[in-house]
Amino acid sequence: MLSRYVDYTRLKEANRKALKGLWNMLPLLLGVLLLVSMMTVLVPRSAYGILFNGNLLWDSIMGSLLGSILTGNPVTSYIIGAGFLDNGISIIAVTSFIAAWTTVGFVQLPVESMVLGKRFALARNVSAFLMSIIVGMVTALIIGVL
Repeated sequence: MLSRYVDYTRLKEANRKALKGLWNMLPLLLGVLLLVSMMTVLVPRSAYGILFNGNLLWDSIMGSLLGSILTGNPVTSYIIGAGFLDNGISIIAVTSFIAAWTTVGFVQLPVESMVLGKRFALARNVSAFLMSIIVGMVTALIIGVL
């Protein structure tokens, strides 16, 4: 009954094109993964304490910058964020870091530009970066009020 509604030749062709596109992007994706892994390993966690001074705007910007460069998955960001808080880094910086870590990907920008278009990729990354700064400051203000 399903075969009546599905054109299997078009489905096979679509799958073939999708796999070919994925195969062509594989070197770029591996390069991005290696670069992200290298940045995460090369920058020691103790160096982050030097960058933050407790200023609302400065900590938010620095947290967003670090999160943008050291992009990764959310679970890892929570673990790193807890380590930051344990080392005395402000909640502003940690919140901005986590927001940028999961939404901004300047390291992945070349791949994203290739797949989604340069203009869209740049606009998405810049707006996500600015929003991560705002999220960090608003979160700190809300927690300060509570």
